[in-house]
Amino acid sequence: MKIGDILKNNRVTVSFEVFPPKQWDKIESTKKTVREMSVAQPSFMSVTYGASGTQAGFTLEIAEEIRDSGMTPLSHLTCVTSSRDKIHRVVGDLKSAGVENILALRGDIPEGFEFPDTEHFEHASELITEIKSLGDFCVGAACYPEIHPESKNRVEDIEYLKHKVDCGAEFLTSQMFFDNGAFLNFVEMCRVKGIEVPVIAGIMPITNARQIKRSIELSNCSVPEKFYKIMERFGDEDASMQQAGIIYATEQIIDLMANGINNIHIYTMNKPAVALQIMNGLSEIIK
Repeated sequence: MKIGDILKNNRVTVSFEVFPPKQWDKIESTKKTVREMSVAQPSFMSVTYGASGTQAGFTLEIAEEIRDSGMTPLSHLTCVTSSRDKIHRVVGDLKSAGVENILALRGDIPEGFEFPDTEHFEHASELITEIKSLGDFCVGAACYPEIHPESKNRVEDIEYLKHKVDCGAEFLTSQMFFDNGAFLNFVEMCRVKGIEVPVIAGIMPITNARQIKRSIELSNCSVPEKFYKIMERFGDEDASMQQAGIIYATEQIIDLMANGINNIHIYTMNKPAVALQIMNGLSEIIK
């Protein structure tokens, strides 16, 4: 099923993200994670692209497991470390496997890598156009509620995001954030600038205080004082921090839905218990 169709009519959706293993001998464990998460019946499930594209086959393998578990798969695809030929092969493999949805990403630029390079796309917008030319895919793109780290300012950031939509992105999935106000303001600015596609809110339950530093670096997000207080109080106790992180994420989602945001994407970090506890906390709300 196309994710564009899933997101129609402003229905409530909650989706999950998993990542593929780094080694092949861990593939069955990741497949088991997918099956355990399927119990919650998420609206769809995404799988990230292997680090630097090196585990692209693992991504396809997990996407097929998502499909076989009765869920709609969304496969990530990054372009900066993949040649045009490789992108064509990966897209062809996804098409053969019946995967209809791709999240088109630039990816992190490797140290020492310089553009122009005729073998690689420099921007996600170019990848979106290329994927659209290769088949009838529903293509999504990423967005940063608190500005992409490489953007000069919010105006430039929104302009580039609009270009990705104009190139064919049918939905946007946000990087993680902890401040709902920042996300709501971001969505309002998108609408003012003519970006009308669904904007899915990306929520990461922080269940381990050691996660937070790296997570902030990747998403360029701010952390409210309320969350710092939670980490101060519970960060040294793993079980307490996990429970507090799950509750915080659940409350975040409830507040977003109360403010009209109906599409939620949970960065599960491959933790079925965490994903299922959040879904249990929303059981009546998302019916």
